[in-house]
Amino acid sequence: MISQNFFKKTAAILHRLEEGFLCLLLLAMIGLAVVQISLRTFFSGGLLWADPFLRYLVLWSGMFGAALATRKGKHIALDVVNFLVPEQLQPWLKCLLDFFSFLVALVLVYAAVIFVRNEAEFGATLLLSVPSWYWNLVFPLAFALIALRFLTSCVTDLLILLGKKERQKSPLRLVP
Repeated sequence: MISQNFFKKTAAILHRLEEGFLCLLLLAMIGLAVVQISLRTFFSGGLLWADPFLRYLVLWSGMFGAALATRKGKHIALDVVNFLVPEQLQPWLKCLLDFFSFLVALVLVYAAVIFVRNEAEFGATLLLSVPSWYWNLVFPLAFALIALRFLTSCVTDLLILLGKKERQKSPLRLVP
């Protein structure tokens, strides 16, 4: 049987890979922007493919940055309800909101898959001789990752509420 420790180590490795990927995207954006600015300043020209490529890098870093923010619980959230709901109901509300967010992310995955499928069928080859749908794969990938993170958060919340798991103290969470 696979131990819980194995899953924790695997998750830690995947988290490091995700953070490393985002760092590489950032370094690539900075490096390419510096090269492009230098070429324009000193040689009155630049790389034709650099600006569209930078836009895609920004898109990819933004989408995977949103997935990382979801993992850390720092995504955009409206927590006004936390102040209106009694404290004993807040854990149930968090579980419900995580489940609702999971469902919304699933709908976004579905829409993104349709978008990429249409791009594959009707799209063109835009940048660096790569079909446009490759560049847009970020949408279903990132939304699926976000959905998975909300689902795991919902399951964790439910296990805590049912007494199967202990609540971890975190200074960043408003919900007890």
